[in-house]
This record gives sequence, C-alpha cells and structure tokens, in this order.
Amino acid sequence: MVRAAFSHVTDWVFDLDNTLYPPQARLFDQIERRMTRFVMEALGVNRDEADRLRRDYWQRYGTTLAGLMREHGVDPGPYLTHVHDISLDHLEPDAALTEALAALPGRRIVHTNGSAPYAMRVLEARGLAHLFDAVYGVEHAQFHPKPERAAYLAVFARDGLDPARAAMFEDDPRNLAAPHRMGMRTVHVAPAPQPADHIHHHTDDLAAFLVRLH
Repeated sequence: MVRAAFSHVTDWVFDLDNTLYPPQARLFDQIERRMTRFVMEALGVNRDEADRLRRDYWQRYGTTLAGLMREHGVDPGPYLTHVHDISLDHLEPDAALTEALAALPGRRIVHTNGSAPYAMRVLEARGLAHLFDAVYGVEHAQFHPKPERAAYLAVFARDGLDPARAAMFEDDPRNLAAPHRMGMRTVHVAPAPQPADHIHHHTDDLAAFLVRLH
C-alpha cells in the first residue's frame, strides 16, 4: 500500500517548476527565452551560441546559472531577477491540489533551483502560498543547484529537516538521486515515468497521488 510507504514522513519537500503547476503552463519556455537573452548579452554571443551554452551548462552543471557562475563569474542576482521576470497569466488556482496538500501531516516546504521570490509568485498564483512552511530558492543553497548533494545539504541544514523522515517530489529524475541516497522517499512527477533505482514512485497527477497518502 502506497500510504504505508510514507507513514514515517513528517516533512514533504516539493520542487516548483513543472511539479506544483502542470507542464502545460509552459512557464519554462518563457524562462528559457530569457536565459538565452541574458547569455547573449552577458557573453556577447549570438542566439544560437547562447542556446547551445544554456543547454550545455544545464546538462553539465545542473543549471545554466551554475555554468555561468563557474565558467564566467556571472553575478547570480541580476541573472535570477532577469530570467524570472515572466508572465504567470496561464497559472490558475488548483482546488484539488490545495486540498491534497493541506491534508498532508507535517511540514510542507519548497526547494527550487529558481529564486525564492519567483517561487512565492508562482505559489500565490496557484493559491498555494499559505500551505507552505518554508520556501527555499537556489540562493538558500549557496547557489549550489540540484542535483548537487551540496544543494540539499545546505537547504536541509537551514531548515533542520531530517532526510530520513522526508519525501521529495520532483519532475526532473536526476534531482531525485541525491535525496534517495540521503534516505528520502522519492516521487517523480511527470507525464511519463523514467524508471530508475533512485525513484520509488511515479505519478502524472500530483493531487491524486497525495490523496492516496492521507
């Protein structure tokens, strides 16, 4: 029974993008375009090269920002402000998800590779902000991105969270590897499953999955 697998969980950790809102909202399309523009202007390259670097840094470093910081010494503050200046018009409150999250026993937190102010904007647009005990952005992880173990260690230390009593919900399967090794229950939230040893569960409907845990 799925509920039994989570009976020990007291802390529920959620990614933000494409996890607490559906991928169909396509917010990341806007973010990626703004990333490309930032790379073009910061490095003086054309659009094709900026797109290539954006994808390459995401693959090698976990986020485009991490690559820009390590390879070019880019200041993360202006970058985060620029790339998250997007429209949230496509986001709507989700009554089913609100009810399912509210019924979880224990604490609920967000850990995102985006910034905390951006995360709060998204949560407010979804009608979920009041449900979370804490919201941690990449700035709270000392700019270490998921999937780096250091990112989780920094956030969990700041929060006082015990990974052995926590569950992680993520759309990017590689971001569940470190939590799994730390003893967390892992849930991949995405339209299609990607089986892996570090993924305990998969769902394409977060609200429906959470209801099964009550």
